Amino acid sequence: MAALRRKFGEDYQVVNTNRDTTAFTAPVKKKRQRFVEKNGRCNVQHGNLGGETSRYISDLFTTLVDLKWRWNLLIFVLTYTVAWLVMASMWWIIAYIRGDINHGHDSSYTPCVANVYNFPSAFLFFIETEATIGYGYRYITEKCPEGIILFLFQSLLGSIVDAFLIGCMFIKMSQPKKRAETLMFSQDSVISQRDGKLCLMFRVGNLRNSHMVSAQIRCKLIKSRQTPEGEFLPLDQCELDVGFGTGADQLFLVSPLTICHEINPKSPFFDLSQRSLMNEQFEIVVILEGIVETTGMTCQARTSYTEDEVLWGHRFLPVMSLEEGFFRVDYSQFHSTFEVNTPPYSVKDHDEKSSLPSPLSTPTLGENHGHARRARVFSVDCINTTDREERAGQSRLPSKLQRMSSSGKEDLQRKVLMLSSQHSEKACSTGDLPLKLQRLSSSPGPEAAARLQLKALKLGFEPMTQSTGDLQLPPTPAPVPARIHTPLPSGGGRPEDNLPAKLRRMNADR
Repeated sequence: MAALRRKFGEDYQVVNTNRDTTAFTAPVKKKRQRFVEKNGRCNVQHGNLGGETSRYISDLFTTLVDLKWRWNLLIFVLTYTVAWLVMASMWWIIAYIRGDINHGHDSSYTPCVANVYNFPSAFLFFIETEATIGYGYRYITEKCPEGIILFLFQSLLGSIVDAFLIGCMFIKMSQPKKRAETLMFSQDSVISQRDGKLCLMFRVGNLRNSHMVSAQIRCKLIKSRQTPEGEFLPLDQCELDVGFGTGADQLFLVSPLTICHEINPKSPFFDLSQRSLMNEQFEIVVILEGIVETTGMTCQARTSYTEDEVLWGHRFLPVMSLEEGFFRVDYSQFHSTFEVNTPPYSVKDHDEKSSLPSPLSTPTLGENHGHARRARVFSVDCINTTDREERAGQSRLPSKLQRMSSSGKEDLQRKVLMLSSQHSEKACSTGDLPLKLQRLSSSPGPEAAARLQLKALKLGFEPMTQSTGDLQLPPTPAPVPARIHTPLPSGGGRPEDNLPAKLRRMNADR
């Protein structure tokens, strides 16, 4: 821990590097067969081909290149050995038919090939001719036309065999499969949160200084499933998004990179949780492709991760450090991980929980009604305040409102009646007005008229009076006198008789 802090700074903290063996203990599972080995070899064998094996012979060059090295070396040696023996036998047959063998040491006799009088000498002549050594002791004479024809055939056949076998060996030696040996993948993949989202991550690295041009990475999920129609699909392949839309799959592989697959509703791991991971059976195949910078050939590296190699709640240790003048990569920590706090439930469960409405955040009907009523009613109790406070409140109104209040008493009274008719569906008389307005209108004198005008302003210009209410900043609230309820006149008279003349005429016209 101290070494990590010295290397990456004091802000670096490892969360729970000791695994908790009591929570979510996975049962011991039997090691199952992999579809792709860790080294990238596909664990698939083809059988019962029947008559289709002839297709391998039609593509003989590719068949030879795909063979293992031991079989290639065996074919290489056998091909040259058989070719040499066959051609040497043909030279010996010519010498035997012409009788050169019986006159091998006769200086007066002109043979087809000088100094060829047995099979070893014929074999040496072929090797000298094929390898263009030409010691000068054995040679073709002009008295042997059949030897000249065989010499031409030998030259053509030797060139074809050399081109085929040497080319096959060269292609096999220069195959980019060996370049894939210097491309590394992490032993395990991890699932943890990144940028607030649950992600499946693994690490790739390049051990060589030469770059991989146009490096691209792809991921396949290998998992057996059954369709809704009942069809069983063994080893069904599903694509995992590692940044196709954002270009994150195009890698600049100079230093080790962490590849991230975001688990979202489109991901096949949408309903995967820490507990369900123990019962799953799947395999993630990772394919890294690129062009080798030195040879220009396309290289492909592969690996796979089974469900046992997916660590929930882990994160990779940093491997990059800044040295003096360069960046250093510590490959000893390439496969190391540490535990972090990660929710144990799936993304699907998280989305369902977050979509449920909270009872604390849902307002009730009574609260909405109370807010609306408080928004519309502005200081109704101010009618019972003293005349002095009402006059002071009116003097504190903006000048525009004061001019509007003094412009016409009749228009304001008409607005009061219109408001009362909106409040009640069928208001046909002033008796439907609020009781406080009736008391105001029934009380004679100029003070009552001013109070009626002030109430009309408060009811008719609701938004403005609400804003002016904020302007009243008394240091201490004045004591509110007790409400005096003026009894209605008795004796069977109608309330309209106590109204002013203008209101009675307006009521009669209505």
